[in-house]
Amino acid sequence: MKKLIAAAILTCSFSLSCTNLQKATAESVLKPTPADIQLMNKVQHDALKYFWDFAEPNSMLGRERYHEDDIYPQNDKNVITTGGSGFGLMTIIVGVERNFIPRKEAVKRLTVMADFLANADRHHGAWSHWIDGETGKTVPFGKKDNGGDLVETAFLVQGMIAVREYFKNGDEEEKLLAKKMDDLWKGVEWNWYTKGGEKVLYWHWSPTYGWEMNFPLEGYNECLVTYILAASSPTHPIDAETYYKGWTRNGTYTTDKTKYGLPLYLKHNGAEEYGGPLFWSQYSYLGLDPTGLSDKTVKNYFDVNRNHVLIDYKYSEENPKNWKGYGKNYWGHTAGYTRNEDGSTGYTAHSPANDNGVINPTAALSSFPYTPKESMDFLRFIYTEKPEFIGSAGPYDATSIHYGNWFTPRYLAIDQGTISPMIENYRTGLIWKLFMNAPEIREGLKNLSFKSEKYNIK
Repeated sequence: MKKLIAAAILTCSFSLSCTNLQKATAESVLKPTPADIQLMNKVQHDALKYFWDFAEPNSMLGRERYHEDDIYPQNDKNVITTGGSGFGLMTIIVGVERNFIPRKEAVKRLTVMADFLANADRHHGAWSHWIDGETGKTVPFGKKDNGGDLVETAFLVQGMIAVREYFKNGDEEEKLLAKKMDDLWKGVEWNWYTKGGEKVLYWHWSPTYGWEMNFPLEGYNECLVTYILAASSPTHPIDAETYYKGWTRNGTYTTDKTKYGLPLYLKHNGAEEYGGPLFWSQYSYLGLDPTGLSDKTVKNYFDVNRNHVLIDYKYSEENPKNWKGYGKNYWGHTAGYTRNEDGSTGYTAHSPANDNGVINPTAALSSFPYTPKESMDFLRFIYTEKPEFIGSAGPYDATSIHYGNWFTPRYLAIDQGTISPMIENYRTGLIWKLFMNAPEIREGLKNLSFKSEKYNIK
C-alpha cells in the first residue's frame, strides 16, 4: 500500500494539488485488524456461493439472477449471463486460493463450463449477453440484441485468461482446462466488430439485424478491457489506431473538471459532474491492474478510479438529498436492483446524478483496492449492524436505510461477481497478477503504448 501511495503522489497532475492528493490517498489507508480479516474472508466466501451453490445446474455457469423471495422464476431459471460468469470464473479462483473449495472440484466444474461454452452459440466468436444454460442457444437481451455482445464477451474472456494462467502449470487435468480456455478466447473475432474496418469497436452484432444496434464503444465507461483484449488477440487483433480514434475519441475524452477537489481526469459518458456508476471503475479492472498504468492520454488509471470512488463516497457524506443512513459507513452507487416509488423492486444505474436513496453493497465492497479504509468501514457496518441486509450469498443487491431498512432479497451475477476478486486484488493482487502477466496481454498493452512499471511493461 505504501508503494501505491508513493506512486499516486508522484503522478499527481491536472488541477489537483499534490497536497490534496496526499490527503485523499491517506484517507484510504487501512491497517486491518484480525476481526477485519475475518470479515473479508466472510464476504468473499459468501459471494462465492452465488457461483458455486446457486450456479445453473447444466452449464455450471452463473445465472443472470437469483431471487430468494421468488426462487428461479420459470421464464429465466436457466438463463446464464456471460459477463457475470466471467466474474464468477475469477471468484472461483479466489475460492480455490483461499481454500473455500477443493481445487480438484473447481477444475472439474470449470471444465464443464469450458465445454459448455465451446458448444454454445457464438457470433463471429463472441457470445451473446444471455445464453440458455440447458441448450446453449442465444437468449435475446432485447429484440435486436440477439447476437454477439462484445463487451459481455470481454468480461467473460477476462476470467478465461485468469483461469488459464492459474492452472496452466498444474497436473494434466489442469493443463487440459487451461488449453480449453485458451482455445475459447482465441476464437473471438474482435476485428469483425469494427464493422468492416471502422476505427472503433461496436458492442453488438446480430445474425438477423446486423449492425442495427449501432453502439460504438467510446470512452469513458466500463468497456476499456474490451479494447485491451482486442489488441491482445493473437488471432483477430485490432490496431492501436482503432483504440485511440475509437475509445479515446481522438484523445478528446479527457477533462479538467473536478469534484470535491478531486479531478475526474476523463469524461464519464453522460455523467461528467460526478462520474458514472461505480461499476465503471470495477468491471474492466478485475484483471486489468490500474496501478501506475498509463497510456498516451491517461497518466495513471489508478488515480482515475480512486477519485471516481472517492467522489461517490464524499457525495454520500455530503448527502445533499438528506437520505437517512448515508455517511462514512453507508455509501456507494452502482447499477443494480432499486426501490421503485411504489416500494416494488426495479433496476437502475445508481450514481450521484441518479440517487434515490438506495445503496448497492457491491459498489463499496468492490472498491476495496481504491478505498480500503472506506470500504472496510462499509463492510463492518453492514455485517455487524445490518444483518437483515445479508442473505445466503452475502449482502443483498439493493438496500435502503431511508426506507425503513428496505432491502430486496435478490442477487445479480454481474454485481455479486466483482466482490471477491476485487477484495482479493486489494489483499494479494492475485487476479491482477494472473491477467497482467499473461504474455498476450503484455504484448497487447505494449501495442497500445500502455506502460506499467509494476509489470515492467514499457
